[in-house]
Amino acid sequence: MNDQSPLNSQPERLRDRRPSPSLNPFGPIRDPKVRAVIETMNGNRRFPQRVESNRQQGYKAEDFADYGFSIHPDQGDLIYLLCRQMSARRVVDFATSVGMSAIYFAAAMRDNGGGEVIGSELVAAKAETAYRNLDAAGLKKFVDIRVGDARQTLHDIGGLADFVLIDGWPAPSGPSLAREVIEIVAPQLRVGGYVINDNAEPDFLEFIRDPANGFISMTLPIKRGTELAVKIS
Repeated sequence: MNDQSPLNSQPERLRDRRPSPSLNPFGPIRDPKVRAVIETMNGNRRFPQRVESNRQQGYKAEDFADYGFSIHPDQGDLIYLLCRQMSARRVVDFATSVGMSAIYFAAAMRDNGGGEVIGSELVAAKAETAYRNLDAAGLKKFVDIRVGDARQTLHDIGGLADFVLIDGWPAPSGPSLAREVIEIVAPQLRVGGYVINDNAEPDFLEFIRDPANGFISMTLPIKRGTELAVKIS
């Protein structure tokens, strides 16, 4: 059973002992139904013991189908706020995991009057859980989760995106997925569009900070450092 469904809570023995991040009571999302799902998902967070993102040698994403490695609520609030500010209509959510980031994106699409969240998730079980969470929040119809390798599923997103989240599974060696995916989606992002990166992969940062690639960026003091970039050319 996947632990992240809003309708299920896990025994305490299964949970990581780190405190769950709390939802800002003064955050921009006011819909009580959406907030309730986010709060439940935050309360159900758990992580595998002694597994860190930089120690993934020998592990596969499927090994952690029961764990939701989700964005921090402050990152979600920022995503929602920026999407509302720019009247975003097409956004990319990589990787969707159990749907936390998709909920923030989808809430913005709904409140903007319509739009589409294009998700990408490698693990089918997580995509199913994400749809359940989105349905509980009343936001399922705004999201299309493409199951499979993002290097294929995001090859054509059907038009220019307004916003992209890069938060994929960390690679143990070679180019990071973040670097490979940003190279695929950057040409599909409109000028003025945003990119948020969660894991600060060095080769992603190298790409996004190279002026030749058409971005400017800064590191925000959220969740150990969140890179926010805007496409300027």
